Amino acid sequence: MNRSWLYVILGGIIEVIWVSGLKHAATPWEWIVTLLAIGVSFYLIIQAANRLPVGTVYAVFTGLGTAGTVAAEMLLFGEPFNWAKVLLTALLLAGVIGLKLVTDSAARERGNA
Repeated sequence: MNRSWLYVILGGIIEVIWVSGLKHAATPWEWIVTLLAIGVSFYLIIQAANRLPVGTVYAVFTGLGTAGTVAAEMLLFGEPFNWAKVLLTALLLAGVIGLKLVTDSAARERGNA
């Protein structure tokens, strides 16, 4: 895995922090962490988009963030477990993984991997 994909994955993970922060932050310290997470997340995505197709970067970033946020809400914040939500999130992740694989294959074919 190259550094750009690592940026996308880390940005997606950090997206979970700031999205949850937007909903649950109650103290100034929590809002500062939320704002820092937004900045770091966007910085990583911008860096990745400089080297990878922006559409794929955005789709993977938001897909990971969405899946992570759904999981965090259920595991950490008491959101009720819902099989339909879990299955649809798994479908979303399958699409994200497929986009990454297709993008990597296309880059290899062009000799850019």
